[in-house]
Amino acid sequence: MIKRIAIAVVALLAALLIYAATKPDTFRIQRATSIKAPPERIFAVLNDFLRWESWSPWEKKDPAMKRTFSAVTSGKGAVYAWEGNRDVGQGRMEIAESVSPSKVAIKLDFVKPFETRNIVEFTLEPQGDSTNVTWVMQGPMLYISKLITVFVNMDSMVGKDFEAGLANLKTVSENQPR
Repeated sequence: MIKRIAIAVVALLAALLIYAATKPDTFRIQRATSIKAPPERIFAVLNDFLRWESWSPWEKKDPAMKRTFSAVTSGKGAVYAWEGNRDVGQGRMEIAESVSPSKVAIKLDFVKPFETRNIVEFTLEPQGDSTNVTWVMQGPMLYISKLITVFVNMDSMVGKDFEAGLANLKTVSENQPR
């Protein structure tokens, strides 16, 4: 009886590992919102790492997080590194592209909880007296990530943070003096 249970457990684990291996090799998470502010005002907040504390959802997850900024904190080449608790991990962001007032692209490198390199893009499109802001993160899906996504929906998990961040960005951008 124990032998049959052990064989069944091994078979289930093998099936799980094989199933995880069939998951896509890349991921893409995207959220968007409309903000009643000109793109220039929103771009200024996104393009300056010193201003991320006012809207980024991860900033509040670890108030004791250690932050390091390069000499230049905004625009192409600006760097922001952090080391925090298990909710925020450790990593580094660098603005790779800064096209005022329509796009900010960032190289996002995580060190902890596991190493990975992703690309983050914010695009801003004027729409009357508002701006449509789209936040996208994409990158490779490592095998460990594939295994985790068997049990956890990454789009829902990270998407909630994107939605909270966009809501914060909306509040900050709409309440700035004109």
